[in-house]
Amino acid sequence: MRMRWQPKCDACRMVNKTYDLSAIFDEHVADEFVAEDVAATMATMTAQPYVNHVPTMMGGVGADALADFYGKYFIGHWPADTRIIPVCRTVGSDRVVDEMIMSFTHDIPMPTFLPGVAPTGRTVLLPVVVVMGFEADKVAYERIYWDQASLLVQVGLLDEKSLPVTGVGQAEKVLDKDLPANTLLQR
Repeated sequence: MRMRWQPKCDACRMVNKTYDLSAIFDEHVADEFVAEDVAATMATMTAQPYVNHVPTMMGGVGADALADFYGKYFIGHWPADTRIIPVCRTVGSDRVVDEMIMSFTHDIPMPTFLPGVAPTGRTVLLPVVVVMGFEADKVAYERIYWDQASLLVQVGLLDEKSLPVTGVGQAEKVLDKDLPANTLLQR
């Protein structure tokens, strides 16, 4: 297999010299989680943005569909104790890749992460990776990744003892590299 990585164009290389993509990322996330403001969130985005929460395929394409998604399923649909613990951020010429741990108690319906699942009252600590792409100073897209099996284990819907999956141990290992590795092999 061959892989080739190359910037899309010279203009993309100049984005970081003109715009602070990390600050724009933070503003977008604050509008989603702190202000809980759909209009403010959309104001950080291009005219034709898209969002894909990869494990559940929740999101939208285009401003109207995405504003509808944010209003109905995402913004304001997070437990009150939700915390984002930063792990690592990489800022490129036209995107930011952010690795984080999300912590929350599953005490309300969460249609984006757990569609159709009633609140379980369980505490969750989940590694999440966000890839946010930009056009100039606007968010063009977001792809959000997490291990759905880990989430399902933590809310009690999947048995980690009978399958080669892990629960909260994933987040703990991300936060502490010295924790034991290869634990699935020891079962």
